[in-house]
Amino acid sequence: MKGGNLSNNELKQNQVPRASKKDFWLTLPQYCLPQHLLSLLMHRICRLTTPWFKNRIISIIIRQYKVDMSEAVNPDINSYQHFNAFFTRKIKPQTRPVALGSDVVVSPVDGCLSQLGFIQQGRIVQAKGHDYSTLELLGGDSAVAEKFDGGQFATIYLSPRDYHRIHMPVSGSLTRMRYIPGKLFSVNPLTVRGVPRLFARNERVVTIFQTDFGPVALILVGAIFVGSMETVWHEGEITPPYTKGILDWHYTDAHIRLNKGEEMGRFNMGSTEGLLLPPGAPTRTDNWKAEMKIKLGQALT
Repeated sequence: MKGGNLSNNELKQNQVPRASKKDFWLTLPQYCLPQHLLSLLMHRICRLTTPWFKNRIISIIIRQYKVDMSEAVNPDINSYQHFNAFFTRKIKPQTRPVALGSDVVVSPVDGCLSQLGFIQQGRIVQAKGHDYSTLELLGGDSAVAEKFDGGQFATIYLSPRDYHRIHMPVSGSLTRMRYIPGKLFSVNPLTVRGVPRLFARNERVVTIFQTDFGPVALILVGAIFVGSMETVWHEGEITPPYTKGILDWHYTDAHIRLNKGEEMGRFNMGSTEGLLLPPGAPTRTDNWKAEMKIKLGQALT
C-alpha cells in the first residue's frame, strides 16, 4: 500500500462485523458496573502471595489459554511471587526475533490486530460503524494530533495467553508521557464492536517518541481488571491510583532513548496497544489484515 487512502477492497478487508443486537445486550451491563472498583479488587487479588491460591490460578490460566511456558525465562510456575509476576513474566529473547532494517517498524506486542490502516481526516477506525478521533485519543492535544493526520495506525488486542510486555516498534527518544483518565470497559472484540469510541473513552497512557521519520505514539489502553500500567522509565505504576485529571510528563531534556525491540512498558493483565505513525513513515505491508495474529518483533512495514 503506497498512498494515504484505502481502496474499497482494502476498506472491506479492514472492517470487522457490525455490532449485532446480541453484542449490544451483552455489552450493556458494562455501563453499570463499578469498573474502577472491580479493577482495584483484581489488582489486589493478582498480588496475593498465598502459595496454593496463586499456583492454582496460574495453572488454570496456563491450561485454559494454552500458555507456552517453554518461552519463559523462568518456566517454574511455583517460583512466581504472585499471579501478576507470572502474567508479566519475561520471555527468552530468541523466541521473538526483531525484524531488522531502519525502514522496518515492528509490532510492539503479541496479540491480534484489531484494526490497522490510515488516519483519514483525523479519524481512526475502531470497527465497522465505529470510529474515533486522534484528537480525543491523545487527550485533546491538537498540536500533537495534527502530526499524525494522514499517517497510519494499528490497534492490537492482547489476550490472557499473550506476552504482556511492550517493546519499541522503532528506535526513538522519549519526549512526553500523558495519563488520561477514563472508563474501564472491556476491550475484547465483542465490546469493541458494541461500545462506540471505546479506545478514546477508556483510561490510557500515551507515550510520544521522536524517531528518524517523526513522532511515534504508543498508547497503552486500560480495561476492566487492567487498570494498571507501567513504563520502564517511570518509578512504580502509573495507575492506580486513579485521578480525575490528565497528567503530563515531559522528557525532552531527560535524554531517554530506547532502541527498536527494547522493553518500554507492561500491562498488568491483558489489554490493547495502539500505535500511531506520522505521514512519511514506512508504509505497512499488505500482508497484515484485521483479526490476524501477530507477534512482537514481526515487521509491520
